[in-house]
Amino acid sequence: MFMKSFIPPHRTLMGPGPSDVSPRVLEALGRPTIGHLDPAFIGMMEEMKELLQYAFATKNELTFPVSAPGSAGMETCFVNLVEPGDKVIVCQNGVFGGRMKENVERCGATAVMVEDEWGTVVDPQKVEAALKANPDAKIVAFVHAETSTGAQSDAKTLVELAHKHDCLTIVDAVTSLGGSPLKVDEWGIDAIYSGTQKCLSAPPGLSPVSFSERAAEVVKNRKTKVQSWFLDLTLVMGYWGGGGKRAYHHTAPINNLYGLHEALLILHEEGLENAWARHQHHHQALKAGLEAMGITFVVKEGDRLPQLNAVTIPEGVDDAEVRSILLNDYNLEIGAGLGNLAGKVWRIGLMGHASNPTNIEYCLKSLDEVLSKMNAPIKSGVAVPAAKAVLEGAAQAS
Repeated sequence: MFMKSFIPPHRTLMGPGPSDVSPRVLEALGRPTIGHLDPAFIGMMEEMKELLQYAFATKNELTFPVSAPGSAGMETCFVNLVEPGDKVIVCQNGVFGGRMKENVERCGATAVMVEDEWGTVVDPQKVEAALKANPDAKIVAFVHAETSTGAQSDAKTLVELAHKHDCLTIVDAVTSLGGSPLKVDEWGIDAIYSGTQKCLSAPPGLSPVSFSERAAEVVKNRKTKVQSWFLDLTLVMGYWGGGGKRAYHHTAPINNLYGLHEALLILHEEGLENAWARHQHHHQALKAGLEAMGITFVVKEGDRLPQLNAVTIPEGVDDAEVRSILLNDYNLEIGAGLGNLAGKVWRIGLMGHASNPTNIEYCLKSLDEVLSKMNAPIKSGVAVPAAKAVLEGAAQAS
């Protein structure tokens, strides 16, 4: 069989992730590979930890990227903090709360579910009721930014409730890190995990995590051995620990870490609060365009993620056909619905490097053309001007 080098098509990635990767990050990925114990690489690792602390808004010493995707970051939090027989309050308002439940059960613990309708945020009153009914609960776990629906829950309030009942918290920030306000120390989050492929705009394959001192003490005082050798923090930190000394644990994905380092530098240069404001501003522009077209949002205003826009598919429109045309004819990727929302919604991402005016206008123009050709019940020709009005209005104000 004749084979040749793979050259991927150039896409505009506006789905739920991965997001477009900055040319600076792509260039960093191609730099010469050195050893994972090389002094130069160890120096970069120290900078990486500081840059991640900045991104998470934390001073937690135990802050580093797990050498695997966001799902492994999730497992790192659960396998280190949850022991057999523990009871964990798990909040589910979308797909990813369900994955938390799976982790709890695989640790031999009991998951007490607090369920909310998909497209809504986690209800603090339900969480408090569950905590009162289960005074022996050890942890409250919830998704800050539910990627399957575009809902953003009130992490600060949920953490306060957990601490009031002497529980630790495990927080999924895969989609929120770098895209919307996230303040680990100020909110008192105990354990948090994210991914590189969303608002950080680096390739998938690494999972930033951070653990508070309180959480680290729980890990140190476990009664049982962590069920995962690879994700056992007491072993991993021999490699990622401070002091410049590194004990071999695993061969790190060296070039991928170059890419994450560059992505975090970009975030630092822009400024964390500026990045949050940019995502919110571009969400408002996209929202104006979609609503002018006649497309509505799943999540109510005020609870929406700016970087992940879940919108209802117009009546009579074939979900898969539209996404296929956009991908094949326009090189534009938007996401399908998951779970209960499959076939009912599109998920349009405005994450990191992809959150820019050019992408907003291209997405709206492409959607308008495809839906108009299908005679979908939309208003044609109004989306891009509506978005531009928001973008230009902000430019004039500044």
